[in-house]
Amino acid sequence: MTEILERVKKDNIKFVQLQFTDILGVVKSLTIPVHHLESSLKDGTWFDGSSIEGFTRIQESDQFLKPDVSTYAVMPWLTNTARFICDVFTADGDPFEGDPRYILKRAVKEANDMGFELYTGPELEFFLFKKENGKLMPMPHDTAGYFDLTTDEGIKIREQMYDALSAFGINVEALHHEVAVGQHEIDFKYDTAVKTADHAVTLRFVLKAIANMHGLHATFIPKPIAGINGSGMHVHQSLFKGSQNMFFDESKEYMLSDIAMGYIAGILKHIRAIAAVSSPTVNSYKRLVPGYEAPVYLSWARRNRSALIRIPRYSKGNTKATRCEVRCPDPSCNPYLAFALMLKAGLDGIKNKLTPPAPVEEDLFEFTAADLKERNIATMPGSLGEALEEMEKDPLIKETLGDHTYSKYLEAKRAEWDSYRLYVSQWELDRYMEVF
Repeated sequence: MTEILERVKKDNIKFVQLQFTDILGVVKSLTIPVHHLESSLKDGTWFDGSSIEGFTRIQESDQFLKPDVSTYAVMPWLTNTARFICDVFTADGDPFEGDPRYILKRAVKEANDMGFELYTGPELEFFLFKKENGKLMPMPHDTAGYFDLTTDEGIKIREQMYDALSAFGINVEALHHEVAVGQHEIDFKYDTAVKTADHAVTLRFVLKAIANMHGLHATFIPKPIAGINGSGMHVHQSLFKGSQNMFFDESKEYMLSDIAMGYIAGILKHIRAIAAVSSPTVNSYKRLVPGYEAPVYLSWARRNRSALIRIPRYSKGNTKATRCEVRCPDPSCNPYLAFALMLKAGLDGIKNKLTPPAPVEEDLFEFTAADLKERNIATMPGSLGEALEEMEKDPLIKETLGDHTYSKYLEAKRAEWDSYRLYVSQWELDRYMEVF
């Protein structure tokens, strides 16, 4: 504790943000004056959990936050302000079962007990939209495409985003314009699951803050504009035992071990149910359609980017890079919960020695319904409502999330789905008003 307090003093910090996420992945923050930090580190800081989505009831609302000192960072756009990501505890001092970070830690512990450490590398795509007089306009801020240079108006903004992310200890590896107009991607280094989930939620609020400084809005909505590519959050993942990548086996096809094959099979087995969390909004299913590079079909392959799970090509000697890339999650999800579910699904495949179907290297978007049926290739859910039905049928989801979060999440998402399906949109009025 002494070391972190000295660092805070050296950084001339006056205010500290204690951050955590609700079950939907929205960052919440409680600010305390720096002279209360020592007691917060020692005993925690109390707050009312009954007002947080998916947390406690009013009669059991007292909870407290314990800062994780490894997540300390000075917030560069605020004056003399730092943040810590916190773990949430009950009034009795137990980890709160509805804390998404705790849910991921619990899944990671199961992997640790089996001798594995999960490493992940999420790639979050996002859009930058213009504002006019402070009001958000549904208009991309540039006309550039994939890796474009001359029409890419986001280069300087991404550089400032890089500087801000670096201040949070996030090791950025690549920044570039994505396929759609106004769309971007910033990738950071592969690391342990809890750390990269922390980085993912941090990246979202950091990018929004920097965009706002330029009069723009950064959004992680999966499909903000009809007719162009949406934003995904491809998640690279592998299991290590010490320094050894347990996914690598030079004697096997694709250099994938039996452990890797079981992991892939487990994800394919459970992914339709996981979708309710990894693709958690009504809008998510407007991205998961054929023709826009988003994976729709339950398959895996090495080169085929239309497959749901892709195996990046092996580079000789680089055994640590052997991994699978799950391409269906999107950046509106709660990374803690999404990582926990994919890990548990993969472990289920390993424990039960599941075998994935044969890889599909053809362009799946060219397949007819008959082709899909002949190859026994299923599809992702077509709507949030369908995904919730799948979630309710798969016991692994409830086991991973725990009774509390499982019921709270379903309750929140059913309400969202009902609100959407009962809403009369402008499209319906334009389409039908004068016809019928």
